[in-house]
Amino acid sequence: MDKDSRILIVGHHDIIEKSLISFFQKNEFPHVFSSSQQALDVLDQQAVREFFDSKRIDYVFLASTRSGGIAANQAHPGEFIYHNLESQNHIIDYAYRAGVKKLMFFSGSCAYPKETQQPIKEESLLTGPLETTSESYSVAKIAGIKMCQGYRKEYGFNAIVAVPATVYGPGAEMDPPTAHVISALIVKFHEAVTKKDKTITVWGTGDPRREFLFSDDFVSACIFLMENYDEREPINVGCGEDVSIKELAQIIKEISGFKGDLLFDSSKPDGTMRKLMDNTRITKMGWKPKTSLKEGIRKTYDWYCQ
Repeated sequence: MDKDSRILIVGHHDIIEKSLISFFQKNEFPHVFSSSQQALDVLDQQAVREFFDSKRIDYVFLASTRSGGIAANQAHPGEFIYHNLESQNHIIDYAYRAGVKKLMFFSGSCAYPKETQQPIKEESLLTGPLETTSESYSVAKIAGIKMCQGYRKEYGFNAIVAVPATVYGPGAEMDPPTAHVISALIVKFHEAVTKKDKTITVWGTGDPRREFLFSDDFVSACIFLMENYDEREPINVGCGEDVSIKELAQIIKEISGFKGDLLFDSSKPDGTMRKLMDNTRITKMGWKPKTSLKEGIRKTYDWYCQ
C-alpha cells in the first residue's frame, strides 16, 4: 500500500474499524473509506456493487458488522450470523469483481474448536465442536474464511485471513451489554469507584483465560500482513500470553483504585476455558506486539475517564 491507495475498512464503528481509520488518518492517506462513515449498507447487494464501481478500491479490511462478548452473543445469535454472513458475502464477492488488489478478512479465536491444543495453531480450525455461547458468530467467521479460500483457489483473488486475539483500547465499545470483557470491567470498576461501592460482581468463575491485543499492536500487525503475507491459510495475530479473568479484574481494580471486594457469579457462563493462540508464524515473519497488558489497560482506562 502507498499513499495513493484507495482503502475500504468494513466494520460497525467498532475498535477494529476506528483503530484502522485513525492510523490511516494520522499517516495522511487521502483515500480511505469506512462503511460506517460512508453509511454503506453492506447488507444491500446493489449498494455494495455501486460503491465498488464508483470508488475504485485497491485494498479492503473486512471486519465484523456485528460482534460482542458472551452476553451479546447469547442475546443476538440470529442477528450476528445474518449480518456477518450477508455483509461478508457481498464485500468479498464485489471486491473480487471490482479488481481489488488484496482483501484482509478478520476471523476470531472463537472460530477454533472449544477443546483443542493450547496454544491454538491455525490448523486446528474445524477439528472439533465450537463453544456454544458464540456458535452463530463463529459459524459466520468460518464461512468467511472458506469464502476467502474458495475465491483464492477458483478465481485467484488475493484474500487473506487474520485471526486476531480480542482487540481492546481507546475507542472500544464500552456499553456493558455488548462490550467485550475488558471494556465491560473498566466501566464496572469506574462506576464502582464513583459510587464508592463496597463490592463488584464479575460474570462467571473468573477461571477462564483470555488473550488480548492492544489496538495499536493490532493495527501494526494488519499493515505488516497486508504488505508481507499472501498465503491461503489463516494466520494468528496475538501477544502469545493469556490471563485469567480473575487476574484481569485484579489489574483493572489496581488501575482504577477500587478498594472493595471482588465477587464472582458462577451462575453465569464462563465460555471456553482457554483461548490462547499460537503466534509463532507471524513472529517468525518479523512482527511482535509492543504494548503490555497493564500499559494497554491503563491507556484504555484513562481514555474512558476522559
